[in-house]
Amino acid sequence: MAALEFTIEKRLKGALGRAGILKTPHGVVQTPAFVPVGTLATVKSLTPEEVRALGAQIILANTYHLFLQPGEETVAKGGGLTKFMNYGGPTMTDSGGFQVFSLGFARGHGVTKVLKKTEKRLPRDEQESEHSKLVSVDEEGVTFTSHIDGTTHRFTPERSIAIQEKIGADIIFAFDECTSPLISYEEMKASIERTHRWAKRSRDAHTRKDQALFGIVQGGRYPDLRKQSAQYIADLGFEGFGIGGSFDKDDMTSIVALVNETLPENKPRHMLGIGEIEDLFEGVERGVDLFDCALPTRHARNGMLFTAQGRYDMCRADNKEKFEPIEAGCGCYTCTNYTKAYVHHLFKANELLAYRLATIHNLYFIVHLVDRMRASIMDDTFFEFKKEFLSCYKKA
Repeated sequence: MAALEFTIEKRLKGALGRAGILKTPHGVVQTPAFVPVGTLATVKSLTPEEVRALGAQIILANTYHLFLQPGEETVAKGGGLTKFMNYGGPTMTDSGGFQVFSLGFARGHGVTKVLKKTEKRLPRDEQESEHSKLVSVDEEGVTFTSHIDGTTHRFTPERSIAIQEKIGADIIFAFDECTSPLISYEEMKASIERTHRWAKRSRDAHTRKDQALFGIVQGGRYPDLRKQSAQYIADLGFEGFGIGGSFDKDDMTSIVALVNETLPENKPRHMLGIGEIEDLFEGVERGVDLFDCALPTRHARNGMLFTAQGRYDMCRADNKEKFEPIEAGCGCYTCTNYTKAYVHHLFKANELLAYRLATIHNLYFIVHLVDRMRASIMDDTFFEFKKEFLSCYKKA
């Protein structure tokens, strides 16, 4: 079969949203769908079988991390990503661009892909830090220092594609320059122009016909640059598209709508690194088909669990004698078998089972929430579902 087949089953009336079917060599994904992050070929604390059992249809692993450990050659000798980790379903790998970015400016300033209201745009001379010395970007690629052992490595578009082809996921991404939301218009313009040149080089380097290559749209919070980037990336003939971050939180919905109005309708769109509940609704409404984010698993390890009323802190003292599920009616393994009191006890005792049970709940919650968004598109109740759910969720 082709590396990827995408069909639209139902369109959301009055908006860009849609429900689709994505066929890959390792299985079918019903979209929109949430993609759990399995950075090192593992979703932290869970077995691949558990990830599939909670409803996940596809997972994303990280090129940068798998390159450093155990190395792409080892994954290839193990039969490729799906077989190596015994997942059995569709997989994706990102290009490694964001991880390189996070080693430099972002790491030094705590900046994420989406600029929050509390983060301010800084003068360029204030943006340098000791962490920035870990990364050097030039026209050919990026030189970076391993966070594991301090060794120096180099990624170019060609090298990123070669690594991803060895890892062997069903969907891979072009190598891009993922920038900070804090940079100026002129800097962002220069950055997307480099991303476009790297996208073409990534496309030209791609040789595996059983892997779908997605191009990434950048441009920060600037509408004209986003539109320019979407048009250019669309014209390169990728099988699908990634939407990069680097925008203000308040600008996200309008930027995503602009990008998806510009991209071809008949190809899938993946939003990179988005996992807040409100953002998922807004992305689905505006035509996003896939989302990946480490937020649900990270929150779980910190005892912060998703519920229909908002995030719930399992470490609160009043959970000690609450002999009830984390969320009434939740069908996850954790809520079916354990109480708040027990999970609270595990966190207070620093038991590893706490991370497992919390991760199962959070991933089940978010995977099934996006599934419900899909179902609401199919039965023409999306806007009612969105309004009802968010009216309760925001109260917390």
